[in-house]
Amino acid sequence: MQTGIQESIWRAAVWFGGMVCAASLLTMAGTCAQAAQPHRVTGKIYFQQVQIAYIGSGAAGRGRLTFRGRTYPFTIAGLGVGGIGLSKLTATGNVYDLNSLPDFEGVYGQARLGWAVANKGGGNLWLANDKGVTLKLKTRRQGLMLAGGADGVKISFSH
Repeated sequence: MQTGIQESIWRAAVWFGGMVCAASLLTMAGTCAQAAQPHRVTGKIYFQQVQIAYIGSGAAGRGRLTFRGRTYPFTIAGLGVGGIGLSKLTATGNVYDLNSLPDFEGVYGQARLGWAVANKGGGNLWLANDKGVTLKLKTRRQGLMLAGGADGVKISFSH
């Protein structure tokens, strides 16, 4: 019979193992998708979002897509697991393999591991959706954040 402490340790280990597996699967899926075919740049993207995390995480923000000479405003929102802190993320980058505007909207997956202290956090991020659209982003994070885990973000056009 397990004690309460042993049971808590066991649950934490199982939860952590699940998060590591989820992050690994998302990373492998993104790597396979990137290696499977050459990408062609079809647009540009810019957005800012605020992320709050304490075991679970939530994020919300706004941005703009430049596609075929026009600019389209959008919102971005997400939920995730893993991390602690509060930060503001600014991202710019390229959109790959966007064939039609409706293909941009939807859920994008990401695996993340990173940190931010004051104005020192930054890096690169790949996001992909189920319609074959890939975002390669250069990110800059401000705030205090320790992040690890997997996220899903939903992008919707602003009206």
